[in-house]
Amino acid sequence: MAILKLTDICKDYIQGKEPVRVLKNVNMTVEQGEYLAIMGPSGSGKTTLMNLIGCLDVPTSGRLELDGKALKDLTDDQLAEIRNKHIGFVFQSFHLLPKMDALENVALPLLYAGVPLKERKARAEEALKAVGLEERMHFLPNQLSGGQCQRVAIARAMVTKPALLLADEPTGALDTKAGNQIMEIFRQLSREGMTIIMITHEQSIADCADKIYYILDGELNTGEGREGGVSDEAEIQG
Repeated sequence: MAILKLTDICKDYIQGKEPVRVLKNVNMTVEQGEYLAIMGPSGSGKTTLMNLIGCLDVPTSGRLELDGKALKDLTDDQLAEIRNKHIGFVFQSFHLLPKMDALENVALPLLYAGVPLKERKARAEEALKAVGLEERMHFLPNQLSGGQCQRVAIARAMVTKPALLLADEPTGALDTKAGNQIMEIFRQLSREGMTIIMITHEQSIADCADKIYYILDGELNTGEGREGGVSDEAEIQG
């Protein structure tokens, strides 16, 4: 079952008086439970693509469907509701609130969703336990390592039980050991059936996914799944 479908997606930005096409007729279908990576150099369009998938921006043309529902012509409030309830985000820089402890940071999306306090706490505790931070629930971000902060961010992304997890350079600010720990968490989430789309510059990180897409000059291509080997475009790095 396709959880995400992009059909002839284009995205233009105005520079001066002229439109510049950043994404060019992008087509992609993501099945439920797939674990995908997107690679490409700086300026290739991968962040723009992730913003469209995450309902942070809208395409200039084309059709984008999430869980079978077309997202065209939705209001800002409707898109915000989709982001809150159906999409989890993990960023390179964590984006944790410094005055909230790990538990409070993880529970925050549930507060926005109107979940009662008792349930928010229970679900946040469950999510932190799933990423191995049951001993750090009441630590502030400045009391945690970079890898632990990223695990808090992953717990926050998964606490709403989203249909889709989007990760933008999730290991970019981490050392190799911490990065490998994050990848193991992603592999476990994938085994449990979560759909994951990850942007990365690192081939070794992309190789953890089941399929790798390569984007260059706004055009998206795919290599084979891991069992079939990776295409020659794997040399594209940034």
